Amino acid sequence: MVRQPLSVEQIAAGQRLGAALRAARAGRSLVEVALAAGISPETLRKIETGRLPAPAFGTVVCLSQALGVPLSDLADAWLPDTPVRQAS
Repeated sequence: MVRQPLSVEQIAAGQRLGAALRAARAGRSLVEVALAAGISPETLRKIETGRLPAPAFGTVVCLSQALGVPLSDLADAWLPDTPVRQAS
């Protein structure tokens, strides 16, 4: 199976998701959040920087729980023209 390259829109969506995760992480360390979500710190670093713009759904769910951010907020970040909300 050949994987299709991501579109410009998908790459931009991944960058918005990464920004939302960085904002939600705030003062918590990347390692702390990654381990709480059950992923490697390098995976979280790649997601936050947009180098992994389309993480698995399960990964996003685990990050949502680890950060205490509603999954719908992270889904909203994926959509264009949606400002990134600060974690409450």
